[in-house]
Amino acid sequence: MSRFLDDIDARLADIRAEGLWKEERPLASPQGARVQVAGREVINLCANNYLGLADHPALKAAARDALEPMGFGMASVRFICGTAEIHRTLEARLAKWLGHDDAILFAACFDANGALFEPLLGPEDAVISDSLNHASIIDGIRLCKAQRYRFANSDMEDLEAKLKEARAAGARHIMIATDGVFSMDGYFAELGAIRALADKYEALVMVDDCHATGFIGATGAGTPERAGIRADVITGTLGKALGGAIGGYIAGPQAVIDLLRQRARPYLFSNALPPAICAAALVAIDMAEKGDDLRAQLTENTAYWRAGLAEAGFDLLPGEHPIVPVMLHEAPKAQAMAAKLGELGVYVSGFFYPVVPKGKARIRTQMNAALTKGDLDTALGAFREAGRAVGAIR
Repeated sequence: MSRFLDDIDARLADIRAEGLWKEERPLASPQGARVQVAGREVINLCANNYLGLADHPALKAAARDALEPMGFGMASVRFICGTAEIHRTLEARLAKWLGHDDAILFAACFDANGALFEPLLGPEDAVISDSLNHASIIDGIRLCKAQRYRFANSDMEDLEAKLKEARAAGARHIMIATDGVFSMDGYFAELGAIRALADKYEALVMVDDCHATGFIGATGAGTPERAGIRADVITGTLGKALGGAIGGYIAGPQAVIDLLRQRARPYLFSNALPPAICAAALVAIDMAEKGDDLRAQLTENTAYWRAGLAEAGFDLLPGEHPIVPVMLHEAPKAQAMAAKLGELGVYVSGFFYPVVPKGKARIRTQMNAALTKGDLDTALGAFREAGRAVGAIR
């Protein structure tokens, strides 16, 4: 045991020495546009709370109202005695909103993606994955026995080449797997082109829409709605725009959902979601679907923030998504700027290897509908000061 722990200590020391150590900063307040950290109120620019619903009174009331009649937790997996009526109500609501036959709930979307591929695809099948897909998709694909292909991010020529290769190899079924939004960059997947290629080569399209559901598309139904296409299978989360708690889901054809209920290991061997989470999620979906005002405010905030950063001279990745990455390239610089911003009252996180490739370190800022123009102006001033302090801008 001593030698084992010595080896781990050495690895931890290497992480610190390389400037890749990640610090956790406990919040002393609810998630929101401003949060309490270490006794100070700071502007929060790094949460996935896109619609500002994480501390919304209506969601808290729904959760409270569900506790007394339905209890704190299910204490069981779904197929034993862990299914409540509200679980099926939420699954049906998600399916209707997203335009699918049915949906199935998981503890998180990481579990949903981990559950998806193994029951559906065998050694005679193929899965073709975008090179920038989320770690949960990568891990889920590793668990299945299908032949694996990877195409360069949003490169349709490369995708078509991989489709031809898989067909030439005799694949029975082919599934293209992609994030709807690539979370480190804020890029949208080319879903229109992907759908066209999938139809041409008789392939299925799977979309992870965690960073889109609730605020992208005319009714917040996500990137397929935005692109005007139908994804064969959608995975997503309740833990971002839809209240920010926990929970993931898969929506798709009835046969797919039925098979997942029978064979998806994270579903079969994990506790069911607490009823209070489901009750709040139902309210969040109603608010998101009817939330034109929230989406409009989020869009306005995103455009204002991006323009202010660009005017200050920061190196930004292009885009229109509420994820606005500020590129610092070097991990120590990203950490130094995040620390300086913290001193100035702005809560952000530096992202660096292994979360992003080496040399691509950044501060990923994220807009939400609860931020005011005053918040954004204050944060822009802090970014200018911190950027000059670390040499990111002049």
